[in-house]
Amino acid sequence: MSEPPEQRKDPVDAIIDQWATVRPDLDTAAMEVFGRIHRLSRAMGDRTEKAYARFGIGRGEFDVLATLRRAGEPYTLSPRRLSATLMLTTGGMTGRLDKLERAGLLRRSPDPHDRRGLQVTLTDKGLELIDEAVGAGVAVQKEALSGLDTEQAGQLAELLRGLLRTTEGRQD
Repeated sequence: MSEPPEQRKDPVDAIIDQWATVRPDLDTAAMEVFGRIHRLSRAMGDRTEKAYARFGIGRGEFDVLATLRRAGEPYTLSPRRLSATLMLTTGGMTGRLDKLERAGLLRRSPDPHDRRGLQVTLTDKGLELIDEAVGAGVAVQKEALSGLDTEQAGQLAELLRGLLRTTEGRQD
């Protein structure tokens, strides 16, 4: 037996109810969807940030290490390619690389194919850390989805894929 609708209310419902009172003419269906997406994103960002903190890294450092890991062996990319993938300025990337290099999680070396270029490579320590951190992050995400069965989670992923495709495709 499912809960009565009034017991399933969330903070977004309260906002929608307030708008319905002051602007009954306003169609708030999109606000319901994006309000929940926004709140979920914030909550999950905080949870994954805590999971990564156990490894001494934040989300920004995680992103750099994960990008190198996903590149496959030898886990090496140029700083320019890392910046482009993570949509960071070169200045922002330099700060992250400095911190990760000091921690022994990656190393910078001359690019053998370009005398002016550098390569960024995961160290063994960095590879071990990112594998553990990504596992911890995925565990947090799985726990958050535990209220959905496999079919529901798949449907949600498919719906969000379609929404993301149409949203990112528009250049307003």
